[in-house]
Amino acid sequence: MATPERFRRLWETLLPVGRDPAGGWVRYSWSEADLACRRWFAEQAAARDLVLETDRNGNLFAWWGDPRAPDAVVTGSHLDSVPHGGAYDGPLGVVSALLAVDVLRERGVRPRRPVAVAVFTEEEGSRFGVACLGSRLLTGAIDPDHVRTLRDLDGVSLAGAMAAAGVAPEGIGPDPERLARIGAFVELHIEQGRRLVELDAPVGVASAIWPHGRWRMDITGEGNHAGTTRMSDRRDPMLTAAYAVLAANKEARLRGCHATVGRIEVTPNATNAVPASVVAWLDARAPDRAALEALVEAVRVRVRERAGRDGTTVTMTAESVTPPVEFDAGLRDRLSGLLGAPVLPTAAGHDAGVLAAHVPAAMLFVRNPTGVSHAPGEAATDEDCAAGVAALADVLAELAG
Repeated sequence: MATPERFRRLWETLLPVGRDPAGGWVRYSWSEADLACRRWFAEQAAARDLVLETDRNGNLFAWWGDPRAPDAVVTGSHLDSVPHGGAYDGPLGVVSALLAVDVLRERGVRPRRPVAVAVFTEEEGSRFGVACLGSRLLTGAIDPDHVRTLRDLDGVSLAGAMAAAGVAPEGIGPDPERLARIGAFVELHIEQGRRLVELDAPVGVASAIWPHGRWRMDITGEGNHAGTTRMSDRRDPMLTAAYAVLAANKEARLRGCHATVGRIEVTPNATNAVPASVVAWLDARAPDRAALEALVEAVRVRVRERAGRDGTTVTMTAESVTPPVEFDAGLRDRLSGLLGAPVLPTAAGHDAGVLAAHVPAAMLFVRNPTGVSHAPGEAATDEDCAAGVAALADVLAELAG
């Protein structure tokens, strides 16, 4: 059965991987920490006599049953992280899936449909800049030729990182045969918020994902000396960037949306120099597509106006945009009824949201008492995690028979 002690024992075998002395976890895809996570997963699959596969896009699948059989029930999540992120975002879904398989076997369940535990690569997009990359490639939602050219901040290409890990980058791209064999996908995830705390519920079921995206703002001015250049003579792109941050915040608050500028690059990045250019990334999310488009356009207009006053130029380019996702209503209601769990939306993107356009998909959330996500303060009690394992086991038993 699922117990807090049992969850903790398996959880602690993964917890040290990628833990940073400066705080949080750093598990970028295809890094040494990520490769260690992959080895951990392979060991756990072998210990359960699950058949391990690495697909053409670097996603991992551990199969209970025939990997070639149709109508499979797939669960799992990801193991990569944001910089100095929390422990639970992604790994909780993988650990819980493995434990759910253990619970079902102990119950004597013999699934009629194959069951797989999946680990999707580059879900966070922290290294190569595109979130949910593994699931996007699998489903054909992104051009593989473009993906091969993606580079991290050190200039390492995705293709090179994959090749160094023994996965041929020439093969990345849509995998319709594999996708067609998936009959349902269920992802368990830490809640990214405190709604379940408010509802006094350890587990919830997702209803939908807000539309969201990332926009790159390239702002160009004129580099100059910080001491000798008169304020009136400056063409300072940092002023435009600072205004962009404030404008995004204001427009989001006025519209009931979310907007964040959490990453910025400055050239030449010197204390005694007026910058020559600034690149900033806007993360925008909204309850519906129209609100998202209106938010981004309002930010674009205001920043361009400010650039005109600062003597700078600015371009905004969409790097990734995800439409709203409504999870399969029949599956959602079935799981909510089975578990007696509340239904709630989320503003965070997930691999389940990408797969939902192609297969019946659902999500389970586990209560997060702090409400913190993408930071070390992210948390869940072992008791709630065990409740999540039990809920996932019940769901897999219901779907796989």
